Amino acid sequence: MDLVNTLRDRHRGGRELLTSPSALVEWLVLAGLLPRPEPASPEALEAAIALREAVDRVTRRAGRPADVLLLNRHARQAPVPQLRIDGDGVPRRRLDARDPVEGALGSLAVDAIDLATSDADVRICAYDDCGLRFADTSPKRNRQWCSMSRCGNRAKARAHYARTRGR
Repeated sequence: MDLVNTLRDRHRGGRELLTSPSALVEWLVLAGLLPRPEPASPEALEAAIALREAVDRVTRRAGRPADVLLLNRHARQAPVPQLRIDGDGVPRRRLDARDPVEGALGSLAVDAIDLATSDADVRICAYDDCGLRFADTSPKRNRQWCSMSRCGNRAKARAHYARTRGR
């Protein structure tokens, strides 16, 4: 969902966080999908944005066949885990990817497939000026806000103020 939420304020036309290839790389590093900055092309940025929108549609059950094909194509680029044994004899996991940025997008596609096929419900935050997407895994599937500390608290404070203002 973090990838989907790189387009903020969707209800107002959107505010793009992935504004350049370097912004994409910065986001991938901060998300822990790249160990260090790698060069990215404008085509990689376009691919990331297309992937983001396909993930948004598929996880909200509004996906099209083209979205499924796109997710599957990216998922095939996910790094394959490889085992290596260091000089100290300890087995370590290494991810093998030809293009690190493509591999990161592939990992995101695999995560999106896992989310879309899970029992989580993807919802849009109910706070009137938020619009972030979140996976609702609450027992009753009745979560309303992207987070209680962010929008839930503001909504409850606003409701309390409205109730007590007339006293």
